[in-house]
Amino acid sequence: MKRILFSLTVASVAMFTQVSSVRAGDQDFTVHNKTGVEIHELYVSPHSSNDWEEDVLGKDKLPDGEDLDITFSPKEKADEWDLKVVDSKGNSITWENLKLTEITDVTLYYKDGEATAVTQNGSN
Repeated sequence: MKRILFSLTVASVAMFTQVSSVRAGDQDFTVHNKTGVEIHELYVSPHSSNDWEEDVLGKDKLPDGEDLDITFSPKEKADEWDLKVVDSKGNSITWENLKLTEITDVTLYYKDGEATAVTQNGSN
């Protein structure tokens, strides 16, 4: 089985996984796990931050083939974010400088030892 630890750095202490029926943040996006492994930790933090903040998944996991909607507080102003994912063996991968005000979906892949993230913006 592939050992993989993904780093998704899109961190904000602003309760990312809470779904709100009121106004959402401009940075809201959906993560699609197409890595072939279960993600055990997921972090999202402002690119300007030196801290990953909290694990967005908490006690939950993100199985391969599943999606997760990540929401931000409407008060959040940062534009560029980093994303970090970690697998069950502690392997991690990080993507930096994601312009979440323009991105609606991030699909994570891992194949032949290479991790990639494909982003989609709201106009696609």
